[in-house]
Amino acid sequence: MTPILRMVGLPAALVATLAVASCGGAPSIPAATGAPSASGMTSATAIPTAGGTQSPIGPPASGASNLDDVTFANTMTFYHLYEEAMANLVPKNAKDAKVKALATTIKKVQATEIARMSGWLVGGGIPAPVVQNGEIIGHTMATMGGQTKAMVTKPEIAALGKAKGLGFDRMWLTLMIRQHEGAAVTAKAELAKGLNAEAKQVAQTIVDRQAPEITTMKSILAGIAG
Repeated sequence: MTPILRMVGLPAALVATLAVASCGGAPSIPAATGAPSASGMTSATAIPTAGGTQSPIGPPASGASNLDDVTFANTMTFYHLYEEAMANLVPKNAKDAKVKALATTIKKVQATEIARMSGWLVGGGIPAPVVQNGEIIGHTMATMGGQTKAMVTKPEIAALGKAKGLGFDRMWLTLMIRQHEGAAVTAKAELAKGLNAEAKQVAQTIVDRQAPEITTMKSILAGIAG
């Protein structure tokens, strides 16, 4: 079977939807309407960011893949973009030096993974989540199930953007821990159900990296709890 992340071999409904959307080119991301599509993706969702630049898109995936690989790439790109939006708030709002250092590390490492996974999706003719006009725009997938509940929400980002000092640090750490834990669930699901070797390698990297980051954040949070 030809890889899903390379377009051919997708379910018929998804192929038809993407063909109509692309009109011979890359599919565009529809406006956020809340209506389900025949592709198995639900409508676009948006969350404001605090600036920053969009990462370049990497090359398509190689090797065989399945729908779990697509779900992983799409979901994890969302997680990373949300975390990048949170990291962008740190320089002006945070007080704790450890929070500032951690945010810099998270943003730097995840930029590479965002580019890589976006390349897999776009290379397969699947719209990747992107930053447009200061918001993260993209499709959530029906197969993501409850995993999206772990993601930061638009009101939470708005509240975080208004917080300052240690109040910001506590809120940021609490939300980032939740984000990391949700991302770990997604990565472990990819390791259990995914097929593509590249995707599984990235998933393992995420699990290995984020576990100690969660421990570090919980330790910092305990030290500034008030």
